[in-house]
Parts: sequence; C-alpha cells; structure tokens
Amino acid sequence: MLKLSGEVLASEDGWGVNAQALQQVVEQLKELVKKGVQVAVVVGGGNFWRYRDNTALSSAKLLSRSVSDTVGMMATVMNARVLAEALNQKGVKAFALAAHGEGYFALNYSPELGKKLLAEKTVVICAGGTGNPYFTTDTAAALRALELECQVLLKGTKVEGVYDSDPNKNKKAKMFPTISYDEVLRRELQVMDLTSIVLCKENKLPVRVFNGRQKGNLLKVVSGKKLGTLIQ
Repeated sequence: MLKLSGEVLASEDGWGVNAQALQQVVEQLKELVKKGVQVAVVVGGGNFWRYRDNTALSSAKLLSRSVSDTVGMMATVMNARVLAEALNQKGVKAFALAAHGEGYFALNYSPELGKKLLAEKTVVICAGGTGNPYFTTDTAAALRALELECQVLLKGTKVEGVYDSDPNKNKKAKMFPTISYDEVLRRELQVMDLTSIVLCKENKLPVRVFNGRQKGNLLKVVSGKKLGTLIQ
C-alpha cells in the first residue's frame, strides 16, 4: 500500500495537479507493475482541500467540520480519478475505488473488488478516505492496507523520513532510520495521525516513510533499499 499526499501531485505551491509531478508518479508506478508488484494507492486531497486549511469557515459558522471533511474526501476522489486516468493513458490498468463511489466518478470500494483487481495486476487507487469525517487519509491508508492484505504501508512525503522535529523549521532536526510505534505515539510525531499509528501497531503492519518526490525512490524502497524511516 502506497500512501501519497495530494501535494505530491501538485505544483511547487502545493496547489492543483502538476503535469511533471503526475508524470513522475505514473512512471514509478508503471515500473512497479512491470516488476510484478501488486500496487494499491491511497491518495490524499490536500492539493485541493484540507480541513485545517479552511478552519476560518468553521470558525465563522459557515461550514461544519463534518461537511469540511466530506469536501476533503471528494478532493481525494478527484486525485484518484486523475491518477487512474494518467496510468491508463500510459498503458497501465488502474481503477479508482471510493467509499461512497457512485460508479461515474469512481467504483464503489470493497475489499473483495480491490483484491480481485490486484490479482489481475491492476493498480487500485482508493479514494474517499474511510468514508467518514474526522478520519484522515493516513487512517484510510492503514485501514485499506489491512483490508487488502498488504505487506507494508509506504508513505511518500515531501521530506526524507520521520524526524524528531519539523526539518523545514529546524535545521538540526534528527531523522530516525527506525522507530517503534510506541515512540511515535509517545513523542506525538506528526508524520502520520496517531489513529493510523495505533491501527498499524495493533495489526503489526510495518510503515516505511520516505521522500516520495525524489525520482526513483519508490522503486528503491520496494526493492528493499533502506530509505527513510521504518516504523515497526
């Protein structure tokens, strides 16, 4: 299972979908499929909408948290449909599956359909989060990884791995090559939401966090190279 933030598909300003960024993701996924890897993806929607970026609407009582999260789930469907179409255009079979999918925008997600498509060497792109507000796409990625019986959860981010503080703000931030679930929870590190970490811990699902923007990194990680941080 590969968890991609919406920003990985975006331009440098973090907004929308950038052709070069999308092409890079597609090329890496295509290489994995060529090597016979079964690939499932959960993509975020932060390049279009995220609750924490729009809290002013909630503060002004214009939009409730649950509705804002619903808009965010819709944003993930947009990204999933774009990614699936780009893969299909490049000759890689892919489908967008979504919680509350209505068929036109995405197929309705179910573990059975997802596993069937994976067995057919089709890239499964899971959208719509968990289908419920108050849960992030990190939790959705952990949940879908477990439902689809994935061996590992890979999280591609904009930084090299898990740090003891924000490396964009602290130049002396230390990166962990490995870290336990308990340590992530104790330190309340923000690489993934804590609900997703608990879910992975309880089900012994290892998580590899790496720089998803660096060309070739995804293939290196899947091939066994120890990039980024392993949470286990």
